Amino acid sequence: MRKHLVQSILAGALFALLAVPGFAALVPGAAAPDFTAIASLAGKDFTFSLQQALAKGPVVVYFYPAAFTKGCDLEAHTFSIHKDQFTAAGATIIGVSADSIQRLNAFSSDPEYCAGKFPVASDPDGRIAADYGLKMIPPQKGVVDVRGDTVTHGFFPRTTFVINREGKIVATLSSSEDHLTPDEHVTRSLAIVEHMHTAKGR
Repeated sequence: MRKHLVQSILAGALFALLAVPGFAALVPGAAAPDFTAIASLAGKDFTFSLQQALAKGPVVVYFYPAAFTKGCDLEAHTFSIHKDQFTAAGATIIGVSADSIQRLNAFSSDPEYCAGKFPVASDPDGRIAADYGLKMIPPQKGVVDVRGDTVTHGFFPRTTFVINREGKIVATLSSSEDHLTPDEHVTRSLAIVEHMHTAKGR
């Protein structure tokens, strides 16, 4: 009981820190920085290319603090259950965190989280996040994930970018600025790509 209480307190402190503004995320109308990264899909790593994904349609790039933590688990699970709707709208999903590819291989294949439905990419040095205007928060002492493992990497503020196939950002969703819950990042980005898909068909 005491262990779970301590974990809850640490998690609360972490996400309070993540909710503090202090970054300048790229805004709608900006060109989305191209990137490639080692990513995992259903437990297998590969090289994800934003440019290749955009050739197929819009891309939802979502940055999150850490795999196997409460809010991020909810967000990944929500993306997984709505994956078919994103696909129907022609959109690709890619999650990005500072987790190692080993952690992401487990996270991406877990049926409770990504469920093998979409890839998650590793950005351990925060290079991709920085290009999108997001500052990595240094590792926080004593943060433990839901599996009981200590999280040793830095964290990105929970931020979602919806990018059209021309490579322009059409929406930026931020938990700190917009006060969105993890699952609202999913439902709002889905509504945006569905609207884009409908408008395209008119």
